[in-house]
Amino acid sequence: MKRLFYLIPLFMLASCGGSSEDGPEPTPTPGPVESTNINKNDASQNEYLALLEMPKTKSGSIVVTHTVEGYGVNYSFEWDSSLRAQRWTCYTLNKKNMASNGNTRKSLWPEGDPWNYDPDIATAQQQATYNELSKSYFPGTSAYYEKGHICPSADRLYSKDVNEQTFFMTNILPMVAKFNGGIWSMMEARTRNWANGADELYVCKGGTIDKSEQILGKTINNHIVPKFFFVALLHKKGDTYKALGFWVEHLNEDHSNDNLGDYVVNIDKLEELTGIDFFCNLPDDIENQIESVSQEDVKSSWGLR
Repeated sequence: MKRLFYLIPLFMLASCGGSSEDGPEPTPTPGPVESTNINKNDASQNEYLALLEMPKTKSGSIVVTHTVEGYGVNYSFEWDSSLRAQRWTCYTLNKKNMASNGNTRKSLWPEGDPWNYDPDIATAQQQATYNELSKSYFPGTSAYYEKGHICPSADRLYSKDVNEQTFFMTNILPMVAKFNGGIWSMMEARTRNWANGADELYVCKGGTIDKSEQILGKTINNHIVPKFFFVALLHKKGDTYKALGFWVEHLNEDHSNDNLGDYVVNIDKLEELTGIDFFCNLPDDIENQIESVSQEDVKSSWGLR
């Protein structure tokens, strides 16, 4: 089932994947918040915009929410048609939707990864499923780009239907191998670890596409290669929230042994760097408090140094 939402000048699109028996309960849409919330998304025409993982949407962009019957919300992303790139992907991690049920990427796809075009975005706007990135090179080197997941396959091993949507090209940004398999992979693994200790972990990730000084280059088909990547996390345990940002430069270097604390910023700083208003659906008092925590206190509360 697909639902098409029209706003002026923004339109939103939600789509459904296949079915998954005995899946986790669908992610609930938060009800109205009585506390003051000036900057929240207008969810009057699209209930998914009220989810806590959703940042403030940009006027003129397309926001797609992929769902799977019996599983609920898989992930959402914002697409800029003029730039032919995604601005961010957001999703939640919890013990139910992270369950692998014994699946691995290779067991789900023994014949190879199911790279495919997202049916909800014009194919002509998307990176090619094959040959585009492998024939595009990090500046000044012979290192070609890989397909870098934003919502990782490893975060969505619950079923084939759920995992397959992570291989849509709209969930991919060009990443050089030493970055994708190094510091970015480390951040993904630590994020899953943190999710195990949370009631819910709200995640928003992406690469820089809006500012010329934050663009590394273009692929052979003129798709943007971000110079920086970012992660925004909101951890909920009981009635307690905490937030963390990662800001990392896209380098053709192995930084897999780096201290993750070196990449930490608070959310206020991440918003300044990216121009994205994260976790805008939180009540203003909570949002302002957790997003302004000092860098050192952020690292301490998340067990980093």
